[in-house]
Amino acid sequence: MSDILPLDVIGRRVDINGEFATVRFCGDVPPVTGLWLGIEWDNPERGKHDGSYEGTMYFKCSHPTGGSFVRPNKANFGVDFLTALKKRYALEDGSDDDGISCSLIVGSKQVQTVGFESITKKQSENKLQFPSDSPTPSGTFSNLKILVLNKIGITWAEVLRFAASWPVLEELYLKSNSISISERPVNVLQKLTLLDLSSNPAIDESQLYLIAYLPRLAHLFISEIGLSSIHFPDAGIGCKTSMFPSLQYLVVNDNQISEWSFINELDKLQSLQSLSCTRNPLCEVDKAEDIIIAKIAQLKTLNRCQIFPEERRGAELDYRRTFGIEWKRAGGHPDPDKNRPNAEFISAHPRYQLLCCKYGAPEDEELKTEQPFMLKNQLLTLKIKCSNQHEQKVLEKQLPDSMTVQKVKGLLSRLLKVPVSELLLSYESPKMPGKEIELGNDLQSLQFYSVENGDCLLVRW
Repeated sequence: MSDILPLDVIGRRVDINGEFATVRFCGDVPPVTGLWLGIEWDNPERGKHDGSYEGTMYFKCSHPTGGSFVRPNKANFGVDFLTALKKRYALEDGSDDDGISCSLIVGSKQVQTVGFESITKKQSENKLQFPSDSPTPSGTFSNLKILVLNKIGITWAEVLRFAASWPVLEELYLKSNSISISERPVNVLQKLTLLDLSSNPAIDESQLYLIAYLPRLAHLFISEIGLSSIHFPDAGIGCKTSMFPSLQYLVVNDNQISEWSFINELDKLQSLQSLSCTRNPLCEVDKAEDIIIAKIAQLKTLNRCQIFPEERRGAELDYRRTFGIEWKRAGGHPDPDKNRPNAEFISAHPRYQLLCCKYGAPEDEELKTEQPFMLKNQLLTLKIKCSNQHEQKVLEKQLPDSMTVQKVKGLLSRLLKVPVSELLLSYESPKMPGKEIELGNDLQSLQFYSVENGDCLLVRW
């Protein structure tokens, strides 16, 4: 700390009692005498105002409580590079408390590190100040392909202003910057294939439309922005949107998605193949993943797990049965000439008619015996024995009697690490010693085959 101020004090980074800030003002603040620094805190909760005092605006803050006035002798303007390096990367003299060391290669040299895991606890984010008078000369970063600008306080306007300097940029990371997308990229970011806008809660559905026509954007990360809905107004039911034409991988974790209409809209994306939507209210619904698979036809990966053809078939058949009664009540009918479900049903289940064409309309008997979403179904305690794998231990599982053979195979596929297509199921009952009953129809339930509590499922592959 010193009473002597640097000549270029405005825009300088300062450390005040362990909290970081940026100097936005230097001068008098009447009626109080003496020199003051107006600072904008990295943590806006640390401040008291927006840069104004008694009706006079001395500087501007991006947050209404991000500003404070401090005396110059309270601000630490930094130290020499070597000291800063040691402090930032926890390289103080003496051994680290945990005493753990490792080596890594930097260039052609081996570097020994001690307590490297403690580094992240002592790091702070950089806050960059971009020149406002003139843009960076074009060609400055002509070969830059990956740029990480997380937690630096950059705005969307600044991104677009300097994007001309990144003509071949492919990946851009803008996480946790309090960004609002204020305008559409024009003649910039046209080669971008990955964009991470996670943890920017000011972004809403309408702002996403402004980046919807980036021609090569294949990966979009918009987790933890408070998103609850999305709608592609240019595409009706069963049609594809012109927005996000190249989007293949979408991450919307930790949002407020609670309506199935959100998933229905994603089926309109031309190229979507992978979706991650964990920790959303919608995911708490029973069999949510199966419903998502059934609703998005081209999806190949869900929550980082591959969707196998057998799993898709089972999910679509389950969906067709589950909403079959609702379909009939809405005007659905097995006879194509009489099949006229109302608009409300079609809006809620845009793929249902296609699934009926693919697998046939659900029969009345199916709808009576299958109740996959009801908790009242009886749980059966069953032994599971791998008949041709003698080293495999006998398992014991509780399964609902309404569970289809297809779903049982899916469960066993995950437990035994065997493809669903290779599994053959049968069962034996203590009531019928020596008799083995084949479970040959994947669409029927355990109840249909009279499987009871205490029976043993036999698995072969």
